[in-house]
Amino acid sequence: MVRTLTYGALIFLSALFVAPFLWTLLTAVKTEVELVTWPPVFWPEDWRWANFPESWAKQPFGTYLWNSTTVVVLSTIGQVFSSSLVAFGFARFRFPGRDPIFVLLLATMMIPWDVKMIPLYMEFNLLGWINTLKPLIVPAWFGEAFFIFLLRQYIMTVPMEIDEAARMDGATAWQLYWRIHLPLMVPGLVLVGTFHFMNAWNDYLGPLIYLNDQTKYTLPLGLGLFQGRHDVDNIAIAAITVILCLPPLVLFFFVQRYIMDNALGSSVKG
Repeated sequence: MVRTLTYGALIFLSALFVAPFLWTLLTAVKTEVELVTWPPVFWPEDWRWANFPESWAKQPFGTYLWNSTTVVVLSTIGQVFSSSLVAFGFARFRFPGRDPIFVLLLATMMIPWDVKMIPLYMEFNLLGWINTLKPLIVPAWFGEAFFIFLLRQYIMTVPMEIDEAARMDGATAWQLYWRIHLPLMVPGLVLVGTFHFMNAWNDYLGPLIYLNDQTKYTLPLGLGLFQGRHDVDNIAIAAITVILCLPPLVLFFFVQRYIMDNALGSSVKG
């Protein structure tokens, strides 16, 4: 009885999460008449798959896709590399003030984006980076506190004897990081890369603030162009939204094993 109620509750909650995406997908393949019909039509009679290429052609989404891909790929590489390198330093090196500096680093997670938004804009404007993709890429190459903390905890689970044995064989600090700890951190790196990919791919506020030229827009900004002053193209919005959801879904399909392994490992350690 308890198991039945548990599965029933899980199925109900899963349906709540899936329902918005399903409604968006069905809206994307409706006709204009079905869209404005009252009461609302849930299941379209004629599935108009042509809405997807037609919506894609209404804006230069090829350019937006290239911009988003450039931002996501370069920033994800930078985030994974810098966060893992800093985490290795905090986990394996002893230097004066290490712990206070690490606490200060963690404290930066409590600073909301609203507080940093204007100073960052002024800094990037001083550097001449406004209306370029640099503000969306370069900061990721300096690490992020949460990811550094996550990877540091991951490295600290590796026995120190491995480092000592490698040093006895003449390994340098860089070789320890690159040849030993980086391969061991692969599940954690996949988790960090996935989280950052999701944040960068769905980021709307950052590009909205730093980008002025439509040729530099990312996909979320391009999607916002369908909302005009007097009308809203709901079918096009739904169609592009479905397309935008596909890369994160595909990514999660391939990395879900690593995410589950990390979650199960954390629960066992806890």
